[in-house]
Amino acid sequence: MYDIIVVGAGHAGCEAAMAAANLGSKVLLMTMNLQLVAQMSCNPHMGGIAKGQIVREIDALGGYSGVVADNTMIQFRMLSRSKGPAMWSPRAQIDKVAFSHEWRRVLETNPNIEFRQDTVTDLLVENDTVVGVRTVLGYEERAKAVILTNGTFLNGKIHIGEVNFSGGRMGESSVFGLTESLQRLGFVSDRLKTGTPVRVDIRSVDLSALEEQKGDENPDKFSFTNTAYLQEQKSCWIAYTSPQVHEILRTGFDRSPMFQGRIQGVGPRYCPSIEDKLERFSDRDRHQLFLEPETKNGIEYYLGGFSSSLPEEVQTEAVKNIKGFANVKIIRPGYAIEYDYFPPTQLYYNLETRLIRNLFFAGQINGTTGYEEAAAQGLMAGINAHLKLNDKEPFILKRSDAYIGVMIDDLISKGVDEPYRMFTSRAEYRVLLRQDNADLRLSPLGYKVGLISEERMNAVSYKQRQIDEIADYVRTQSVMPEEINPYLEENNLSELPQKNKLEKVLLRPQITIQTLREHVAAFDAFLNETGVDETTLQAAEIAIKYASYVEKEQELVRKMERLESIELSPNFDYNGLQSLSLEAREKLSKVKPRTLGQASRISGVSPADISVLLVFLGR
Repeated sequence: MYDIIVVGAGHAGCEAAMAAANLGSKVLLMTMNLQLVAQMSCNPHMGGIAKGQIVREIDALGGYSGVVADNTMIQFRMLSRSKGPAMWSPRAQIDKVAFSHEWRRVLETNPNIEFRQDTVTDLLVENDTVVGVRTVLGYEERAKAVILTNGTFLNGKIHIGEVNFSGGRMGESSVFGLTESLQRLGFVSDRLKTGTPVRVDIRSVDLSALEEQKGDENPDKFSFTNTAYLQEQKSCWIAYTSPQVHEILRTGFDRSPMFQGRIQGVGPRYCPSIEDKLERFSDRDRHQLFLEPETKNGIEYYLGGFSSSLPEEVQTEAVKNIKGFANVKIIRPGYAIEYDYFPPTQLYYNLETRLIRNLFFAGQINGTTGYEEAAAQGLMAGINAHLKLNDKEPFILKRSDAYIGVMIDDLISKGVDEPYRMFTSRAEYRVLLRQDNADLRLSPLGYKVGLISEERMNAVSYKQRQIDEIADYVRTQSVMPEEINPYLEENNLSELPQKNKLEKVLLRPQITIQTLREHVAAFDAFLNETGVDETTLQAAEIAIKYASYVEKEQELVRKMERLESIELSPNFDYNGLQSLSLEAREKLSKVKPRTLGQASRISGVSPADISVLLVFLGR
């Protein structure tokens, strides 16, 4: 008897297993192929816009995706540097083979995790409570809780032109039976689609015809722990399609499974196939492509932006007409994959299913897309499964706590009708939810749960004290005009007529904390005395410069929390309130919101409907 069985060893499954095991649960991790743990089946990178924030949040809570990424990255870039710090997003190109090996090593060092290579096809349920799983061989394993993280494997079907065959990924079989098992229990399923582009032999590409994209000069990292900084980076390359390439691609449209209706699942809006781009953006005569390495020393490169399910010969001819690719050797064509998912409105906020007790869903089974989104759900499911078994309150992040909280609230409240991907625009409090302060926001919560050590928590507290000391210093100490004016004059900035507080000077967009350090001797001496590192110094600068914006968002949070504090009974009879709109009654009865705040975010529920509920509740 195990405490928890985790089905699937992708990014969600790995985080779920580690979180539950580190909290003390005895875990069985079951997967179809133990050689492909945490496989990066699409682009081998971690992070990106909003996704980088999620990786930092996972790390701050005690997860491992950031640590494993730091140990296997081959290029690092901080995206959106030209915008405000709330938009800065870390992104790393990863050696996907090393990433998988490192994740397996991490899992195998945990004594609370056992492994079995097998295919789960059925659930064992007694009295509406999951008690175990059954495999394709008829083998049964018992557990107090089960976490399903099945990725794209549930009745997966691969499409390349007019050819289609079952598969969860290229070269791996689909899972049959589990969807049907869940349907018999009353769950509703649907189909989604995703895809992946061609892989090419880098030796056959003329890189001199492409634009080189190097990593940052001083690369950062994901984890707030003492993982090493990247010393040697590999370049990526930028290419472009052309009208000629587009015409070649269009010759295959009559055999496209997407255009001919053979694919029923909806694909990701924000990561469309190249043929979808040609239809949706027909006015463009070129599209940007990214040629990126899959491993540190290998020849296989990924052509990002060229996801396709067109016939292989059409893909090949089109790629050969991209500048620099005339002699290209295709290692693997692009393909689309269609798979089952379960609308996440069937879950509670702790990711436990509403129908079956102690059964949790995480990752693409919930309709999301992306390694980071999956890993975050896995972490939360692992934590909450352990807490549920130990009769403890669920661990739920609010929208004002983390991007992870935004994602789970979106999934539960709004559901999905296309693969869900995180963006900074989804977070209404993104000035609060920055990548630089994820440890300050979330490590105290991770410590309270039990995933963050006391030593690490002490380091976070020390960092916060240093930031506060720096902020207090610049608020109270002044700079003389003769100290800073030579720099201001040299850079065509307005000079100081008299001495000013350091904070007032620092609030100028053109002035950085490093500028003050170089030109104000007393400030430099103060920083040397505190022993502050560059990461903390940057965090202090952002906190000082954005203090007024942070305060405004915190006020918005306080207003919203008034609605979040008004709880709604799961048995509330919305149909009995005739003053509610018909759509609101239908949506509220289906979702059964936990609070009035959640009710206000459900699509189809208007402010007038919320007012009706407030009046009914006597508020």
